[in-house]
Amino acid sequence: MTLKYYHAEPVANSLKSMIPLKEKGLDFESVYVDLHKFEQHQPWFVAINPEGQVPVLDHDGTIITHTTVINEYLEDAFPDAPPLRPNTPEGNARMRYWNKFIDEHVMNFVSMHGWHRMVGVIARGVDSGEFEKLVERIPLHEQREKWKTARSGFSEADLANATRKIEVAVDKVEAQLGENDWLAGEMFTLADINFYAHCGMMVERMFPELDIATRTPRLVAWRDRMTARPGVAAALGMPDHTAPGLRTWTGHAR
Repeated sequence: MTLKYYHAEPVANSLKSMIPLKEKGLDFESVYVDLHKFEQHQPWFVAINPEGQVPVLDHDGTIITHTTVINEYLEDAFPDAPPLRPNTPEGNARMRYWNKFIDEHVMNFVSMHGWHRMVGVIARGVDSGEFEKLVERIPLHEQREKWKTARSGFSEADLANATRKIEVAVDKVEAQLGENDWLAGEMFTLADINFYAHCGMMVERMFPELDIATRTPRLVAWRDRMTARPGVAAALGMPDHTAPGLRTWTGHAR
């Protein structure tokens, strides 16, 4: 059995599937893809994932993309490793409800702020002629447009709407954590990993105006329990090559 994991820094999507690998104690080869050098759009990587996006899991030649799919695949492929998915239909439904909510109503809105603050700086650091060449290599039309928007800057209206969506999400999570220790119930699951990677680990630093410590104390306690888990700590300890001034997700910059 050979696992190879292509990833960027231990934040957001790359962190989301790094944590299950560590939590389940699976041996894997780590392959760093430097997004700052646009390696995800290089021919060698597009040959692996035609969408030109990280992360990617290679399991004995089987290529799995998209983090929610990768994480469920790991549960199916390695049933003897510590489970991160409930073993009842009801528990699975709750976990998948939260994953769907996070994927559709959280991830993209936190990502917009991250792209505005970090990716935009990278994009504007490339001269116009070279930037156009880089954009032409991006396989997905939606991603090409997103890079162009990041370079010019997202509108204040879009950013404000994204912040409102994040407010709704953190309030919803706070209410759920008043009922259970974890999002899907009494068991730590992939849903917790999803919210942590995309919002929970950095929301207090990225959005100080939300006053998270006062507004959502249960979320803060949950985040601290998450961060203290050995598998999560090991994933967070993977190398971070981002310039300190661009580390919007990890709190070095806003």
